[in-house]
Parts: sequence; C-alpha cells; structure tokens
Amino acid sequence: MGEGTLTPEYRHEPVMLPEVLEGLDLKPGSVVCDCTLGGAGHSVKMAAQVGETGLLLGIDQDDMALEAAGKRLDTEAPGTPHKLLKGNFGDLDRLLCSAQVPGVDAFLFDLGVSSPQLDFPGRGFSYHEDAPLDMRMDASNNPLNAAEVINTYNEADLARILRVYGEEKFARQIAREIIRVRAEKPIRTTYDFVDVIKAAIPAAARRHGKHPARRSFQAIRIEVNHELDVLESGLEAAIRWANPGGRICVISYHSLEDRITKRLFQEKSQGCICPPDIPVCVCGHVPIVKVITRKPLAASAEEVERNPRARSAKIRVAERI
Repeated sequence: MGEGTLTPEYRHEPVMLPEVLEGLDLKPGSVVCDCTLGGAGHSVKMAAQVGETGLLLGIDQDDMALEAAGKRLDTEAPGTPHKLLKGNFGDLDRLLCSAQVPGVDAFLFDLGVSSPQLDFPGRGFSYHEDAPLDMRMDASNNPLNAAEVINTYNEADLARILRVYGEEKFARQIAREIIRVRAEKPIRTTYDFVDVIKAAIPAAARRHGKHPARRSFQAIRIEVNHELDVLESGLEAAIRWANPGGRICVISYHSLEDRITKRLFQEKSQGCICPPDIPVCVCGHVPIVKVITRKPLAASAEEVERNPRARSAKIRVAERI
C-alpha cells in the first residue's frame, strides 16, 4: 500500500455527521478546523459547505491519516482550499499560527482513537487483533508506549489509571495480575494483555456486557497519549481562536472527556461569579461562549445499528460570543 492510498480503512463512516454539520452551522467562505482529521469523513462534508471561498484546516498526528485525508480532499472536495497540519490539538496555538489564519469560524474535536488506528492491528489499539503493545497516536514524537506503561509502572499507578481513565471496576485486581505476570515474563502483545485482564476479572463478570478488555485498553491508551491533558488545553485554545459567532463542536466517547467539555463550556459561559451579598460586581467575569447544547446529543438508534462506534458518542456545542 502506497502512502496516501485511499484504503477502505480510511473511509470509515463519520460519527453523527448530520448533527455535527447542524451544530457547526457552516457558511460559504468560513474557516473551519477539524482538530482530529482522521480519514477526513467529517472534513469532506465540511469542505463542501465552506466552498471555494472558504478554508479547511485539518490536524492529525498520524502521518498515514494526513496522507490519506489529503488525497481524499483533493478527490472529493477539489474546489475547497485546505491546509493539513501535523500535530496534536493540545498544541493548537502553534499549529494555527503556522497556518497563518487570523481566526476560525468552526472547530470540530472528534475524540478518541480513530477507526483506521483500530483497524490496523500493528498499532496495538485493538484487543481483537494480536500486535505489539504500542497505542501511540504519533510514534515519532512520543517515546512512551503501552508496553512501557504496563511493564514499568507500579501497582498503585496502574490501578489508578485503570480506575480513573478506564472506569474499570476491577482495576486493583487487574493491576495486581499485571505485576504477577510481568515478574515472570514481560507483557509484550495485545493478546498477552487481554489474557492478563481475563485472568483478573471474575468469570461471572466476563460473561456479561462488552469485551472485558475494553476499559483497560482505553485507560492505557489515554495514559500513553496524555489525551485528557491535551483536551482541556485544546478546547481553551479553540475558544481563544474562535471568531464571534464561531462554533466549537466536541464528540466525546466516555464520561471523562464529556465531563471536561461540559465543565469548560459551563465555566466560559458564566457571567458574574461574585457572592450574592456583594452589591457591585468586582470579579469582572464575563461570558465568552454560549452553550448551544444544554444536554449532549446522542446518536440515533439507526446510526448505532449501522455504525456501532457511535453507540457511546455524545456531542456538545458552544458558540463564541
């Protein structure tokens, strides 16, 4: 497969596309930034809406995604100018400065691991395929991989990561089993890790619900890529760069991401926060965004049936004042 080839893996169905487009409310001539470009499923449609007088910015830390997305945009949205930027949205200020844009009319953050990363077994994101334990979104700029986390972190830190990032009920048991197994030999592959997880979780719990390794893989992936740290800084930067009336749309896939997004939007939409017994405002706090989605939007039952990755998706939208 040559670089930039439009493989089926990079043509996955974008999650909640109609809701994203409605939430962003794009106009011809707008500047729109897809902070998680992936296979450009959302970007192709956004590019069509902003048209020849607009500009699409696409950010991704994955070289394969950038190559494939560039080809796809050239083919499916040839009239819309685009700039593709390699990096992480946690570094949004620098990336937008490099793009030389004065402001942005719409931002999209589609959080979590992309379908191509899940579908290429060599990346180590999937518990359905055996591969080296990697899980790095950008291997060229991140020395920390999943194998290092699993084989070097102490039991307390592993338990905390599994509990907080994965919301894993059996975090302590899994952490204890990791320590026991790796004392005999390193845990090197995804299947090695799955076996450890299954051994730690009681049989009755494994028989119900989703794959027993799902939460643990999520937790380790978040730790490896510092995902929650960069989310807050990325959203803060997007609010700074958004033009008046510009929209910020976030698709989250688990409660930690959604909680960060909800809290930040609420904080930025608040006016005076002085105590009620102070007659004149002294805090100087003014709202800089308006929350468009009071409750998060969820995917329709039809979409979930067609696209299982939409099952846990939630959308929140805010507008720059």
